[in-house]
Amino acid sequence: MENKKSKTQKKENLAMKENSKLAGASISSRGRAFEGIVVKKFLTRIVVEFDRIVYVPKYERFYKKKSRLHARLPNGADVQIGDLVLVKECRPLSKIIHFILVKKIRSAEAEE
Repeated sequence: MENKKSKTQKKENLAMKENSKLAGASISSRGRAFEGIVVKKFLTRIVVEFDRIVYVPKYERFYKKKSRLHARLPNGADVQIGDLVLVKECRPLSKIIHFILVKKIRSAEAEE
């Protein structure tokens, strides 16, 4: 099992390095990875939104909460609003950008 995980992590890291080379910098990924939908697109970054479930101990219930992340958009990336993407944590690139786009999983047109 550990070999399979490490192989997939290696593939993601290779894809990450290819994307960062397109951006003109060698940015290594680390830490957490999230899948989410692109909500906003700017020239150099995107805003990714995803749902998560939070437990409330007082009421012994769960509720849905939305989280938003700002991610660096490499120069060669073709991403549109509504696409499902994978972002991974990296070193702080600016005040709000701490993630980088790794790959596009599904386009918005395919969901329809």
